[in-house]
Amino acid sequence: MRIISGSFKGRRFQLPNNLKARPTTDFAKESLFNILQNITEIEDCTALDLFAGTGSIGLEFISRGAKQVTCVEQYTPHVSFIRSVAEKLKVDNL
Repeated sequence: MRIISGSFKGRRFQLPNNLKARPTTDFAKESLFNILQNITEIEDCTALDLFAGTGSIGLEFISRGAKQVTCVEQYTPHVSFIRSVAEKLKVDNL
């Protein structure tokens, strides 16, 4: 998994084998954030990442300057992975 833009641009994280989800592709994330940047300010926004999976979208929001992101995920290994990445990045608003 890779963060494609913002303060954590280029950071890569190896996914554990026990994760059932695949991270959103770079192409899909770039398309999503191009659309969002045309309709709103991502910096200082608050975002909700439902069915977060690997947390890829939420982390991209944080990297691009979102004030707060809430990731909602039910599968415990995914939650653990998201928390571990947030700790590595020293992020407390995810």
